[in-house]
Parts: sequence; C-alpha cells; structure tokens
Amino acid sequence: MPAAPDLGAGRTSTLERVTSRVLIKNLSALDDGPVTVSGWVDTVRDQKKVQFVVLRDESGAVQLVNPRTTDAEGLVVADEPATSISGLAQGTFVTVTGQLKHDERVKLGGIEIKLATLTVVSAAIPETPIAADSSLDKRMDWRFLDLRNPKQNLIFRIQTTFEHALRTYWIEHDFIELHTPKLMASASESRAELFEVGYFETKAYLAQSPQFFKQMAQSAGFGKIFEVGPAFRADPSFTSRHATEFTSVDSEISWIDSHEDVMQLHEDLMVAGFTAVKAKHGDEVKALFDVEVTVPAQPFPRIPLAEAKEIVKSRGYEVPRDDDDMDPEGERQIAAYVLEKFGHEFVFLTDYASSIRPFYHMRHEGDESITKSYDLIFNGTEISTGAQREHRIEVLEAQAVEKGLDPAEIEGYLDFFRYGVPSHGGFGMGLARVLMLMLHQASIREVTYLFRGPTRLEP
Repeated sequence: MPAAPDLGAGRTSTLERVTSRVLIKNLSALDDGPVTVSGWVDTVRDQKKVQFVVLRDESGAVQLVNPRTTDAEGLVVADEPATSISGLAQGTFVTVTGQLKHDERVKLGGIEIKLATLTVVSAAIPETPIAADSSLDKRMDWRFLDLRNPKQNLIFRIQTTFEHALRTYWIEHDFIELHTPKLMASASESRAELFEVGYFETKAYLAQSPQFFKQMAQSAGFGKIFEVGPAFRADPSFTSRHATEFTSVDSEISWIDSHEDVMQLHEDLMVAGFTAVKAKHGDEVKALFDVEVTVPAQPFPRIPLAEAKEIVKSRGYEVPRDDDDMDPEGERQIAAYVLEKFGHEFVFLTDYASSIRPFYHMRHEGDESITKSYDLIFNGTEISTGAQREHRIEVLEAQAVEKGLDPAEIEGYLDFFRYGVPSHGGFGMGLARVLMLMLHQASIREVTYLFRGPTRLEP
C-alpha cells in the first residue's frame, strides 16, 4: 500500500481550504482552487451581466465576482447567489465559498474569487450612520464602525508592533515589568488633576502616573523596571493632545549619574520602536498615510530650556507665559529649528526650572533653580517628561514643603527613602501622542482605541 502523500509543513489541503476560513492576506500565497473567506461587505457593483463585491476582513480586502445567469432569451435569471448579492448592505458580514483565481488584471491584489455560495451571517442596517466625511465627534460616536477603516486598523497594528519592540528591549536588558495600582490614597502629581472616587468608608484617587510606585521599586532593589498602563488626569482640556485617560509608558532605572542616563535609555527605546514599525509597516504607512517612518539617529539633539527660549525668540516668537515653562508654539518653533539645523524629528529640552517641576526632581548642584530633567519633543509636541529623582530624604522633604505639600500626606512615599535607596531616574511617555505624531494625525482621538475626554465617557 503506498504511503499517504506528505502535504508538507505549512501547506493547506483542498478540504481545509473549503471548510476553513482563510484570511484575505493569505490568499495570494495559495494556488488557484476552492477557498472559503469571511468578512464585511465593503462595496457592491450590481451590473447586468456580472456582480462584483469587495469583501474586507481584519487582514485586507478581496474582490468577489459572480457572473449573472441568463435564460435562452438572454434575460437575467433571479437565482442565488445573485439575489442575495443584490440585497447586500455595506457592513453585512458574510461567508463565501468559491474558486480563487490569480489575475494580474485585477487591481485589488491581483486575485479574485468566483463565487459559488454566499451566506449572510449577520446583516447590517442599510443606512450607515457615518461616512468618510463625517466629523471626528460623529465618528467617535460610532467608533466600532470607524475602526473598520483600513487606516484605523493599521494604527493599532502599529501600536502593537511599537509596544512589542519596547518590551523586547526592556526584557533583553533585564528590566522587570510592573503593574502598579491605579487606586491611590494620595496624589502623585498635581492635586488639581485628581479624580476622586468613593472607596468603602473613605476616598481614593485614580493614579495620575505610577511615579511613586516605580520609585518604590528602586528602593525595593528591582534596579530596572517598566510599565505600560492607564493613567488618569482630571484636566478639563479640549486640545488635540490631551485625554482624561491615557496609556502611559514608564521606565525607571537605578544607579544613574544624571538625567543623561535616562535620556540614553529613552533614545534606545525610541530607536527600537521606530525600527520595528518601519520594518513591518513602513510600506503600508506610506500607502495609507503618505508618511515616511524615519528611524531617528542617535544621539538626539539636546538643548537646555533657557537656550531653547532664546533660539525661539530669535525666530520671532517670544513665549508668552508668566512661569518658566515652554508653550506649545514654542515647542513647535524649537522643533522646526532642530529639523532645519540637524535634520532630526526629536529634541530633548533639558534643565527645566525647579519652579515648574515636581518636588521629586533632583536639582543641579550649585544651581537650585534648575532640575536634572527633560522633556522629549517629537515633531513639535512634547511626548514625555524624564528626570533624575531626588533620593536624599532630607532634601526630598524640604522640596515637598517648598512646593506646598504636607509631608504627612505623603508619608508612605517618603518612607521609601528612609531605608536606603540608590540614585535613580526615569520617564513617563504618552503612547497616543507618539502614534499621533508618527502618523502625522491631527488628534490623539484618531489613535486612541476609545477616547476619554471631559465630555466623552462612551462608547
């Protein structure tokens, strides 16, 4: 008796192709023959002699073709699947079987499927609530439909690739991943930006950042840690770059000499993330967004904040603030300068004034007015703040009091520094801002799965 044929690893039998759904992105690698696909109806062209359906699943789109049946007199016969095709509404989910055929004349991927059967799994309401020209708010109301757009789908595949690249770097460099609590007994940043919630017989606050807990890990001897998780800010802002709930990318490391060590880590992570996105999605980003993903060269430019303000002033813009901070237009101006002078999309603004930095930022020796801190600007917008932390308990307490904090309210945090803690520092970065600027989008709402702002709590 002859041995059963070896189909080989990764090969698909005819029976499997007919009975198992094939992702559209995998069709081009298959030989002509029977196949089953499922997806949403994108468009229908119901012509007299032939019907065309563009079917889209989570991986791509394919053209279905159904030649119409005619009788002896040349009249179209109302048969299946022609009748079902004529009644299809955009968004209807169907499963189809048919014959896959490679044909370079087909503009959509050079393949098509000649239909044999069509089964409506879930019909869509004919009147679609949003269109390509709908407002952003309207699209957010119907986010699940908006996310069917190939551009939106790509955004979240890019997000996955970017996060995976960061996590790979961290793990390969012996970092520990943490999941810190999001219910806190006291503020980690500004008390004005706290969401207060009832907590049994007392009250709690939603975490503005994992700042206290990632510093605790340094006291605990973890050395190097990271977290990607939610953060909450009760900031009634309606700008394109703010949200009340966002995903924060955080890292903290021990045994540093200055904030320069944190900036070096930050650079390495961004290069790793952008390299992965460019390699896996660069062509799609160019096709759908008309954007070239550029892997940033190292080192990133570094400019002290005071010097940056002078550069901006020389360009004809003076930052109109009462405090020592930079404003959004100033960020855009310094980013334009860096792009012109260095050809770089990133710049570290360093040495921020202690008057505008948190109490836990370390200050420069010999100049208490500036901190060992930075903001990372990408394409004209701040995406991250980092710093060396103050680890000396007596200095930390004094700086907290200077900032108007009652040490008793942060006693648990201060305890981290009473039993020996190494010099350390880290950063927190907004994930959505990175994606928004990478893809040249106008708002973080475009790159956030479900946006939360002052007036949006659903869907």
